[in-house]
Amino acid sequence: MNTNTLLKRIEFLRHKMTEVALEKGFTHTDSVAISQELDHLLNIYNELEHKSKIAE
Repeated sequence: MNTNTLLKRIEFLRHKMTEVALEKGFTHTDSVAISQELDHLLNIYNELEHKSKIAE
């Protein structure tokens, strides 16, 4: 997954997580699942950024 695609997915999930959390609650399983996927993608993004800075 390239960085641009990753950032688009992160932004989509941020929006979706907010919608779901406000509708169903912050501790609803759907909210938690989206949050976990978002965390995973943010970790990947941070790792890519870190590797990019090391390569410079």
